Order: sequence, then C-alpha cells, then structure tokens
Amino acid sequence: MFDTGTTTFMFLATSLVMLMTPGLAFFYGGLGSKRDVLNIMIQSFVSMGISSILWFTMGYSLCFSGNMASGNDFFGILGNLDKVFFNGITPSTLYLDANGVSKGFPEYLFIAYQMMFAIITPALITGAFINRVSFRSYVFFLILWQIFVYYPFVHMVWGGGLLAEWGVIDFAGGIAVHATAGFAALASVYFVGKRKKKTDPNNVPLVAVGTALLWFGWYGFNAGSELAVDSITVSAFLNTDIAASFAAITWLVIEWTTGNKRPTFIGLMTGAVAGLATITPAAGYVNIYGAVTIGIIAGAGCYLAVKWKDKKGWDDALDVWGVHGMGGVIGTICVGLFATKAINGGVEDGLFYGGGVLLLVKQTVAILIAIIYAFFFTLGLFKIINKFIPVRVTEAEQELGLDMSLHGEVARQ
Repeated sequence: MFDTGTTTFMFLATSLVMLMTPGLAFFYGGLGSKRDVLNIMIQSFVSMGISSILWFTMGYSLCFSGNMASGNDFFGILGNLDKVFFNGITPSTLYLDANGVSKGFPEYLFIAYQMMFAIITPALITGAFINRVSFRSYVFFLILWQIFVYYPFVHMVWGGGLLAEWGVIDFAGGIAVHATAGFAALASVYFVGKRKKKTDPNNVPLVAVGTALLWFGWYGFNAGSELAVDSITVSAFLNTDIAASFAAITWLVIEWTTGNKRPTFIGLMTGAVAGLATITPAAGYVNIYGAVTIGIIAGAGCYLAVKWKDKKGWDDALDVWGVHGMGGVIGTICVGLFATKAINGGVEDGLFYGGGVLLLVKQTVAILIAIIYAFFFTLGLFKIINKFIPVRVTEAEQELGLDMSLHGEVARQ
C-alpha cells in the first residue's frame, strides 16, 4: 500500500525539481547575449527530452539496479541492465531503498524524481560555452556525457556502488551533480576557447525569474532527497534557504566593499545560486548553524573562485565552474566538517562534532576523483566529437548570433 502523505510529498518534490530546468534556461538566457538567448535556452529544454528517453532506455537501470554489496552490478561503477525500459516495474510497484525497505511510494515516482536530476545536470554545463558550441555537437555531448560521467557517479554515490560502500555521503548532489558538471564546464572552456566578443547580460529581470524558479525548485531538490517526510526533511528544507540567503548577502557585501564597490543584482543572485549549490551535499546532514557557516563560506569561496577564473582568463561565460563546480567541492568537504548524528543518525559525525578526520578524508578523496574524471573525460569527449562534427562554431556564426545562424529564429526583434 502506498503511504498517501509520502507519495504526495514526492509528487510535489519531483514537480519542483522539474521546474528547475526551465528556471536554469531563464537564468542562462538572461545572462547571455541577446543574439544567443534561444540557443542557450534550447540546450536546457532539449535535455528534458533526450535525457528522459535515455533514462527510460538505460539510464535508470545503469544507476539504480544492482549494487556492489550483492555483487550484481558492474564493479561498483555502474548498475546492471535488469531495469532497462523499466522492465518489471508497474505503477503499483513500491520503491525499495538500498536495504530493501519500502519507502511507501511507487517506484515510478522515484524514477521520475531521479530523472529530473539527470535532466538538469548536463544542462548546467552549457552556461560555460555559450556562443561557441554547435547545437549538433552538443546533442552528442549530452548523450555521451550522461552515460559515461553522470550515470557512473550516481550509481557509485546513490545506487549502492563503490563510493557508497566506502562510506562517502552526498545528500542531494554535490558530487554527482555540481562537481561533475562544474569541472566538465571548465574542460569545455579549455577546449572551445574564448568568445570572439564578450557581452553584458541582455535581460536582468529574466535572470531574476530564473533565480526565483531555481531557488523555489531547490526545496524539492534538497528536501525531497530524504525520500520521506521527517525531521531530516524539515532540516534540509530550512538549511537550503538559510545557506542561500547567507551566501547571497556574503557575495553582495564582498562585492560592495571590494572591486567596483557597488552592490549588483547579478551578484546577489549569483551568490544565492552559489549557496544553493554548496548546501546541496550537506543539506540533510548538518544543523542550522552548519548551514549558516556553509552559506558564508559558499558566498566568499565561490566569489573568490570567479575572480580567480577572471584573473586566469578562462572564458567560463556564466561562471559554471566557480559557482557549481567549486560549490560542489566546498559543500562536499563541509560534510566532513559539519555533519552531525544529532540531525541524521545515519551518518558519521564530522570533524567539528568529534568524529575525527575519517569522513573528511573520504569526502575529499571522493570529490577529487569526481573532478579529475569529469574534467579529463569531458576534454577527451569533446576532442572525439570534434573529429566527426565541428564543436566550435565559426566566427561568422558567432558574429551573427547562434539564434539566427543555427536555429533561424530570434528571441525578440
């Protein structure tokens, strides 16, 4: 029998996470050039279609069937093929966790919830290479990157794979989502090079709409990851808002008192997203004071990362590496510092709560594995795709704008 309350909650959480991908499209679309708005937005929306098809055919099975403890997955790195095309799953099938315990809601709903994560993760990368990558090459990149980067890390962290068996924890995606996407974004920048001409954001109110949708959807992203309604869910929900708020204001204050000494709306919104990304791996493991601290660290750390990126001349157009990549790194390491059994009895205490350094070491090694693999695989993948399909658009296409040159339409006259 389904638990009506839990099932309703998971429907809501799934819907909230789905809303994040259009929110990301608005966020990126407002930050980009007015000649590339539709191109950057279609990259998010096409992921909704392609990623869903992949999830149906093989993705869900490769992530969540089999586990390392039972020896029925692929070396703890990928799941097996038992659930391809959702084989053996019906609308009345209950979802069972890694220990075989029913969570009280249908497996179809878990499939849908995790599918929303699969949709948004590769879409995060696109903000880095705006105005430079052909749409056809991006489609191939989207497919192959999910199969060879996203699916393995989901299985290793959440599907009972290698990292989970080792004791690594990631509440809602600091490793599997933000770190992998952020460092893939950095690799893409190395490969495609700089834009011919940098531009200012074309529509700041559109960025505000995107930020609002992302912030709103993030409650489903983090609180929903508990897969139940309990004290951990409540803690994750509030921690999400608190960390985002402290990060946003920290970014604003730093920007206001250094550099151009002006508080900008873009800075405030970027700081909020940095806080959201950074609290993600820790949301259900830390108390409210930990969330405050993580928010402040996120605002300062991600701001400094963006400034470092500018100093190095890396043309990560929309700061995907500085916000999501470094946010994922900081948040994952902070789990090893601030996690507490008082909030989540299923985890080890972090260093600052008397747990010693073991969890911190595990988290640090895991995040290093994720960022090194995501960076170098992405770099290699672009090189392979480029042998068959030109990845970088021509200078003439950049000059005209990718909306018209690649899609034959414009966002506005």
